[in-house]
Amino acid sequence: MKWNLRWVAARQDIWRPSDLKTAFEAVGFTPSLSKVCALWSARPVTVRLDDLDMICAALKCTVADLMEAEPLAGSESGEQEGQRAVGQSPGAGSGGRPVPKQSGGKGAVRRLPPN
Repeated sequence: MKWNLRWVAARQDIWRPSDLKTAFEAVGFTPSLSKVCALWSARPVTVRLDDLDMICAALKCTVADLMEAEPLAGSESGEQEGQRAVGQSPGAGSGGRPVPKQSGGKGAVRRLPPN
C-alpha cells in the first residue's frame, strides 16, 4: 500500500506535523505529536479504523485518498509465485472455490474410534 498522508494534507494547505496535529484536534482526534510525526514521515504498519476515520474527517478525504494499492514487486499480475489468495488452494475447483480433501480414498466413510 502506498501511504499518501502528506499529499492529502498538502491539498488542505498543511505542511508540518504540528499543523496536522491541530487539524486532528479540531475533529476530536488527540494523538501525541510523536504519533503524528510517525504517520507523517513513514508508511504505518497498522492504523486503527477509528483513527483512520478521524484522519479522513480532519483532512476531508476518503480512505482511498490516503491509501493506494500497489502491485507486488516482481510480478506483472500483482501475485507473486507461491502466494495464493486467502482460501485459495493449489487444487482449487471452478470459481476459485477450495476442493475438500478426501481421506481414505474415494467414497471412504469416516468412522469414530472405538471406546
